[in-house]
Amino acid sequence: METAQFIIEFIGTLAFAISGIRLAASKQFDWFGGYVVGLTTAIGGGTLRDVMLGTTPFWMTDPIYVICSGAALALTIIFKSRLVGLNHTWFIFDTLGLGLFTVAGLQKGLYFGHPYWVAIILGCITGVAGGILRDVLINEVPLIFRKEIYAIACIIGGIVYQLCATLQLNIEITVIASFLSVVIVRVLAVKYHISLPHLHEEN
Repeated sequence: METAQFIIEFIGTLAFAISGIRLAASKQFDWFGGYVVGLTTAIGGGTLRDVMLGTTPFWMTDPIYVICSGAALALTIIFKSRLVGLNHTWFIFDTLGLGLFTVAGLQKGLYFGHPYWVAIILGCITGVAGGILRDVLINEVPLIFRKEIYAIACIIGGIVYQLCATLQLNIEITVIASFLSVVIVRVLAVKYHISLPHLHEEN
Protein backbone atom coordinates (compact mmCIF):
# COMPACT_ATOMS: atom_id res chain seq x y z
CA MET A 1 0.00 0.00 0.00
CA GLU A 2 2.69 2.49 1.04
CA THR A 3 4.85 1.70 -2.03
CA ALA A 4 1.92 2.09 -4.41
CA GLN A 5 0.91 5.33 -2.66
CA PHE A 6 4.44 6.69 -3.07
CA ILE A 7 4.62 5.83 -6.77
CA ILE A 8 1.22 7.38 -7.52
CA GLU A 9 1.98 10.54 -5.55
CA PHE A 10 5.42 10.89 -7.16
CA ILE A 11 4.12 10.63 -10.72
CA GLY A 12 1.17 12.86 -9.83
CA THR A 13 3.54 15.43 -8.33
CA LEU A 14 5.59 15.55 -11.52
CA ALA A 15 2.50 15.87 -13.72
CA PHE A 16 0.83 18.56 -11.60
CA ALA A 17 4.09 20.50 -11.16
CA ILE A 18 4.62 20.63 -14.93
CA SER A 19 1.03 21.79 -15.45
CA GLY A 20 1.48 24.58 -12.90
CA ILE A 21 4.85 25.69 -14.30
CA ARG A 22 3.39 25.66 -17.81
CA LEU A 23 0.70 28.13 -16.76
CA ALA A 24 3.20 30.24 -14.82
CA ALA A 25 5.29 30.47 -17.99
CA SER A 26 2.27 31.71 -19.94
CA LYS A 27 2.02 34.52 -17.35
CA GLN A 28 5.73 35.38 -17.78
CA PHE A 29 6.71 34.36 -14.23
CA ASP A 30 10.42 34.06 -13.47
CA TRP A 31 12.01 30.70 -12.62
CA PHE A 32 11.39 31.01 -8.88
CA GLY A 33 7.79 32.07 -9.42
CA GLY A 34 7.29 29.12 -11.75
CA TYR A 35 8.72 26.75 -9.16
CA VAL A 36 6.44 28.12 -6.44
CA VAL A 37 3.37 27.72 -8.66
CA GLY A 38 4.43 24.22 -9.72
CA LEU A 39 5.16 23.09 -6.16
CA THR A 40 1.90 24.55 -4.86
CA THR A 41 -0.05 22.80 -7.60
CA ALA A 42 1.67 19.52 -6.80
CA ILE A 43 1.40 19.46 -3.00
CA GLY A 44 -1.62 21.66 -2.28
CA GLY A 45 -4.31 18.99 -2.50
CA GLY A 46 -2.32 16.32 -0.68
CA THR A 47 -1.42 18.77 2.07
CA LEU A 48 -5.06 19.67 2.71
CA ARG A 49 -5.99 15.98 2.67
CA ASP A 50 -3.30 15.04 5.19
CA VAL A 51 -4.22 17.91 7.50
CA MET A 52 -7.82 16.69 7.45
CA LEU A 53 -6.61 13.19 8.24
CA GLY A 54 -4.53 14.47 11.14
CA THR A 55 -1.24 13.20 9.73
CA THR A 56 2.02 14.87 8.65
CA PRO A 57 1.70 16.17 5.06
CA PHE A 58 3.27 13.68 2.67
CA TRP A 59 5.89 16.05 1.28
CA MET A 60 7.26 16.82 4.76
CA THR A 61 8.36 13.22 5.31
CA ASP A 62 10.43 12.91 2.14
CA PRO A 63 12.21 15.69 0.18
CA ILE A 64 11.71 13.79 -3.08
CA TYR A 65 8.48 15.69 -3.79
CA VAL A 66 10.18 19.08 -3.47
CA ILE A 67 13.03 17.78 -5.64
CA CYS A 68 10.49 16.39 -8.13
CA SER A 69 8.96 19.84 -8.54
CA GLY A 70 12.45 21.21 -9.21
CA ALA A 71 12.92 18.51 -11.84
CA ALA A 72 9.62 19.56 -13.42
CA LEU A 73 10.94 23.13 -13.63
CA ALA A 74 14.17 21.91 -15.25
CA LEU A 75 12.23 19.83 -17.78
CA THR A 76 10.02 22.80 -18.63
CA ILE A 77 13.08 25.04 -19.14
CA ILE A 78 15.01 22.47 -21.20
CA PHE A 79 12.06 21.44 -23.36
CA LYS A 80 10.45 24.88 -23.38
CA SER A 81 9.43 24.81 -27.03
CA ARG A 82 7.54 21.55 -26.51
CA LEU A 83 6.13 21.94 -23.00
CA VAL A 84 5.34 25.65 -23.01
CA GLY A 85 4.61 26.23 -26.67
CA LEU A 86 2.02 23.50 -27.12
CA ASN A 87 -1.49 24.60 -26.26
CA HIS A 88 -2.58 21.17 -25.04
CA THR A 89 0.45 20.46 -22.84
CA TRP A 90 -1.08 21.97 -19.72
CA PHE A 91 -4.33 20.07 -20.22
CA ILE A 92 -2.54 16.74 -20.65
CA PHE A 93 -0.40 17.01 -17.53
CA ASP A 94 -3.21 18.53 -15.46
CA THR A 95 -5.54 15.69 -16.41
CA LEU A 96 -2.93 13.04 -15.61
CA GLY A 97 -2.22 14.67 -12.26
CA LEU A 98 -5.93 14.91 -11.53
CA GLY A 99 -6.45 11.20 -12.09
CA LEU A 100 -3.37 10.11 -10.16
CA PHE A 101 -3.99 12.34 -7.15
CA THR A 102 -7.66 11.36 -7.01
CA VAL A 103 -6.64 7.72 -6.65
CA ALA A 104 -3.90 8.59 -4.14
CA GLY A 105 -6.28 10.60 -1.96
CA LEU A 106 -8.97 7.95 -2.08
CA GLN A 107 -6.56 5.18 -1.13
CA LYS A 108 -5.14 7.16 1.75
CA GLY A 109 -8.62 7.84 3.08
CA LEU A 110 -9.36 4.11 3.03
CA TYR A 111 -5.98 3.37 4.60
CA PHE A 112 -6.95 5.56 7.54
CA GLY A 113 -10.15 3.58 7.98
CA HIS A 114 -12.71 6.01 6.57
CA PRO A 115 -15.82 4.82 4.68
CA TYR A 116 -15.91 5.04 0.89
CA TRP A 117 -17.95 8.23 0.73
CA VAL A 118 -15.38 10.04 2.87
CA ALA A 119 -12.52 8.54 0.84
CA ILE A 120 -14.12 9.76 -2.39
CA ILE A 121 -14.36 13.29 -1.01
CA LEU A 122 -10.71 13.12 0.10
CA GLY A 123 -9.75 11.91 -3.37
CA CYS A 124 -11.61 14.85 -4.90
CA ILE A 125 -9.90 17.30 -2.55
CA THR A 126 -6.49 15.80 -3.32
CA GLY A 127 -7.14 16.14 -7.03
CA VAL A 128 -8.55 19.66 -7.20
CA ALA A 129 -7.21 21.72 -4.27
CA GLY A 130 -3.74 22.17 -5.77
CA GLY A 131 -5.29 23.47 -8.97
CA ILE A 132 -7.41 25.95 -7.02
CA LEU A 133 -4.30 27.34 -5.30
CA ARG A 134 -2.49 27.44 -8.64
CA ASP A 135 -5.22 29.49 -10.28
CA VAL A 136 -5.32 31.89 -7.33
CA LEU A 137 -1.55 32.43 -7.60
CA ILE A 138 -1.75 33.20 -11.33
CA ASN A 139 -4.81 35.42 -10.83
CA GLU A 140 -7.33 33.24 -12.63
CA VAL A 141 -10.80 32.09 -11.61
CA PRO A 142 -10.21 28.52 -10.33
CA LEU A 143 -10.95 25.98 -13.03
CA ILE A 144 -13.21 23.98 -10.70
CA PHE A 145 -15.64 26.93 -10.61
CA ARG A 146 -15.72 27.39 -14.37
CA LYS A 147 -17.47 25.50 -17.13
CA GLU A 148 -15.22 22.44 -17.37
CA ILE A 149 -16.08 19.10 -15.76
CA TYR A 150 -13.31 18.81 -13.16
CA ALA A 151 -14.35 17.76 -9.66
CA ILE A 152 -17.16 15.65 -11.12
CA ALA A 153 -14.53 13.57 -12.92
CA CYS A 154 -12.85 12.89 -9.56
CA ILE A 155 -16.15 11.80 -8.02
CA ILE A 156 -16.85 9.45 -10.92
CA GLY A 157 -13.35 8.02 -10.55
CA GLY A 158 -14.03 7.41 -6.88
CA ILE A 159 -17.31 5.65 -7.62
CA VAL A 160 -15.55 3.41 -10.16
CA TYR A 161 -12.93 2.57 -7.52
CA GLN A 162 -15.68 1.61 -5.06
CA LEU A 163 -17.49 -0.54 -7.64
CA CYS A 164 -14.28 -2.38 -8.52
CA ALA A 165 -13.53 -2.95 -4.83
CA THR A 166 -17.07 -4.21 -4.25
CA LEU A 167 -16.56 -6.68 -7.10
CA GLN A 168 -13.30 -7.70 -5.39
CA LEU A 169 -11.21 -6.98 -8.46
CA ASN A 170 -7.42 -6.96 -8.27
CA ILE A 171 -6.08 -3.73 -6.70
CA GLU A 172 -4.00 -2.95 -9.81
CA ILE A 173 -7.08 -3.23 -12.02
CA THR A 174 -9.06 -1.12 -9.55
CA VAL A 175 -6.45 1.65 -9.54
CA ILE A 176 -6.10 1.67 -13.33
CA ALA A 177 -9.87 1.68 -13.86
CA SER A 178 -10.35 4.56 -11.42
CA PHE A 179 -7.51 6.57 -12.95
CA LEU A 180 -8.69 6.01 -16.52
CA SER A 181 -12.27 6.93 -15.64
CA VAL A 182 -11.12 10.33 -14.34
CA VAL A 183 -9.01 10.95 -17.44
CA ILE A 184 -11.65 9.75 -19.90
CA VAL A 185 -14.48 11.74 -18.29
CA ARG A 186 -12.46 14.94 -18.36
CA VAL A 187 -11.18 14.44 -21.91
CA LEU A 188 -14.66 13.71 -23.24
CA ALA A 189 -16.15 16.64 -21.34
CA VAL A 190 -13.63 19.04 -22.86
CA LYS A 191 -13.78 17.53 -26.34
CA TYR A 192 -17.58 17.64 -26.53
CA HIS A 193 -18.00 20.80 -24.43
CA ILE A 194 -19.97 19.03 -21.70
CA SER A 195 -20.52 21.12 -18.59
CA LEU A 196 -22.88 21.64 -15.69
CA PRO A 197 -25.57 24.32 -15.98
CA HIS A 198 -24.46 27.79 -14.90
CA LEU A 199 -26.00 29.77 -12.09
CA HIS A 200 -27.67 32.99 -13.23
CA GLU A 201 -28.64 35.92 -11.10
CA GLU A 202 -32.30 36.74 -11.22
CA ASN A 203 -33.10 40.16 -12.71
